[in-house]
Amino acid sequence: MNLDAAVVLFVAGLIFLLALVLGVWKYRQMMTAPDHLAHPYVDIAHRAALMYSFATALLAALVQFSAWPAWLNLVAAGVPIVFFVGAILTYIEHGFRRDTTNQFAHPTSGLRTSMIALIVGEIGGTAVLLVGFAVGAFT
Repeated sequence: MNLDAAVVLFVAGLIFLLALVLGVWKYRQMMTAPDHLAHPYVDIAHRAALMYSFATALLAALVQFSAWPAWLNLVAAGVPIVFFVGAILTYIEHGFRRDTTNQFAHPTSGLRTSMIALIVGEIGGTAVLLVGFAVGAFT
């Protein structure tokens, strides 16, 4: 396995481990809440971490077979991963603070700007890796 793919796969494992820990937090809230539900953002953080861990593993597979140099693969994978982790941390913060059940109910300009950057970064980084994979696999 290439070192760049190994790094991305290791990060996927770390995100998955975080998802498992968040599952314990979610379970604890479900067991102690009168309605047996976790706070919505605790639930979202847990599910997002699970999804993003597997999305990161997919990025690692694209990196492994990419025709691009390792530095480009790491940058292209790193951008979406930073946004994945940032989203999870935001959900954890809202779950810990119990300050909202919908962060988009009263969006700030910072949230709008962050969402545009997230869209461009996640799609752009993945597109770079997908093209690198296609070049490596089909040429």
